[in-house]
Amino acid sequence: MIENVQYRVLGVMSGTSLDGVDLAICTFTKANKWAFEIIKSETIKYSNLWKKTLAELHLENEEEITKINKDYGRFLGEIISSFLLREKVDFIASHGHTIFHEPENKYTLQIGCGKTISKKTKTTTINDFRSLDISLSGQGAPLVPIGDLHLFSDFKYCINLGGFANISIKEGNNSIKAFDICPVNIVMNKISQKLGIEFDEKGEIAERGKLIPGLLIKFNNLDFYKKDAPKSLGREWVEKFINPLLIEEYKSEDILHTFCEHIAMQIGVFLKDKSALFTGGGVFNTYLMSRIQHYSTSEIIIPSKDTINFKEALIFAFLGVLRLRNEVNCLKSVTGAKHDNCGGIIYKYYH
Repeated sequence: MIENVQYRVLGVMSGTSLDGVDLAICTFTKANKWAFEIIKSETIKYSNLWKKTLAELHLENEEEITKINKDYGRFLGEIISSFLLREKVDFIASHGHTIFHEPENKYTLQIGCGKTISKKTKTTTINDFRSLDISLSGQGAPLVPIGDLHLFSDFKYCINLGGFANISIKEGNNSIKAFDICPVNIVMNKISQKLGIEFDEKGEIAERGKLIPGLLIKFNNLDFYKKDAPKSLGREWVEKFINPLLIEEYKSEDILHTFCEHIAMQIGVFLKDKSALFTGGGVFNTYLMSRIQHYSTSEIIIPSKDTINFKEALIFAFLGVLRLRNEVNCLKSVTGAKHDNCGGIIYKYYH
């Protein structure tokens, strides 16, 4: 029997780069296979105050984190309500903003209280997609691969260049493996900010810099890169292993150049055939993309701007659809959990 249903969902995503909140109204239709369309999308930039609050929240006590979780839920509710003016959606699927990601300690926290969002927007809201997987001894990440499997099945590799680079690799017979590769914007933006700019537009500063061979070796020799998947990265790892290497004696543009080379080498290792779909803000760094192409033998595909910018919001909307249908939205082959699972907490809004 061919099922023909359509869902209209708002996907909400805030990444580690702190660029802002991505909002995307998406439709999903299932006939023989899933099809999608991004109907309307926008990135709402953070105020300097929210940027600072989110960047430093991991240093606060539990009481403060609980308070900000509600405040941030209210903030999301407000921006969603104005975005949805004159728009109808079946429900909202919100990733929230990651404050802690420590799967080895069975702990992950994405703030943005679902109950508050639901009340504020008068719309059913699904959030907290990672906790169930963590409780099943999984990494709770990456979650995007299930979307890559169903919505982007034409590409062998899907790479997202956000705060971190993650990859999904299709392995025939409907199986997929996926993991975080290395940090990207979470480090590049930090170095750029030392130069007084938010980020290195098109990679122009990195391109002007010079390679620091000794530093490149240190980056490439980090233990994480020798580990087998499943594996995931978080801010904590960057603070412990990358930040101590970003020392003052080097020029910032030389560190940027060297880190770009490091990213390209780490990604290029995996791209050996067929086609690779690239999304996320890092795609606009033309210098970085040219270095990735240099180390890769796959055909590199850059999709529409909407897909580049809103693929993660789109996929969280899709995770919400799967959650509502009680279908698997988190794969043990990806996270290492005891079994496939269906994560997300539903806050129903009753009219």
